[in-house]
Amino acid sequence: MIAHKTEFEGLFILEPKVFKDNRGHFFESFNQKKLTDLVGREYQFVQDNQSRSTYGVVRGLHFQTGAYEQAKLVRVLRGEVLDVVVDLRGDSPMYGRTFSIKLSEENALQLLIPRGFAHGLAVLSEEVDFFYKCDNFYSPEHEGGLHYSSLGIDWMIPEEKMIVSDKDKVLPIFESNTIR
Repeated sequence: MIAHKTEFEGLFILEPKVFKDNRGHFFESFNQKKLTDLVGREYQFVQDNQSRSTYGVVRGLHFQTGAYEQAKLVRVLRGEVLDVVVDLRGDSPMYGRTFSIKLSEENALQLLIPRGFAHGLAVLSEEVDFFYKCDNFYSPEHEGGLHYSSLGIDWMIPEEKMIVSDKDKVLPIFESNTIR
C-alpha cells in the first residue's frame, strides 16, 4: 500500500497494491500495522458503516463534535463517488478549505480523514456501496453538519438530479466564524 500525502495535515489517499489475474483481483484493504507505519499515527477503529445509494444522492456534509469527533477510513466497494471533505480544525492553515477525490471500485483508493473534518459524498454511478471505518462511536447528540451548497463545491451532479435528505437540506451554510 502507498500513502499519498495531501496538502491537508493528516489527510491521506491510500492506494493498495491490487493483484489481478484471470480469476479476478485481490488486495489488502486494511492492515493496522501498515497503516500506522505509512501515516505515522495509530488509529483504533471501533465502528464500521456501509451504505447503498443510487445516482444523484448527495450525503453530507457531516461531522461529530467534542469527545465524539471521528476519524474515518472511507472506500467504495461497488460503483463510484465524489468524496468531499472540509477542514474544520480551527488551528489549521487549511481551515474552511475543501478536498475532493473520486473513489471507485475500479481505482480501489481509500481516503483517511482525520478528526476535525466534515465529510460528504455524491454518487456518480448507477448505484454505490460505500464503506467506512470510524475511530469513535456515533453520537446523535454530537452530530453536526454543513449544507451541501456550502463553499461552492462542485458535486458533479446537476442540481435538478440531486437527491438530498430532508435533514441535509436544512443544515447551516458554512460561515468561518460559526464552526471554530
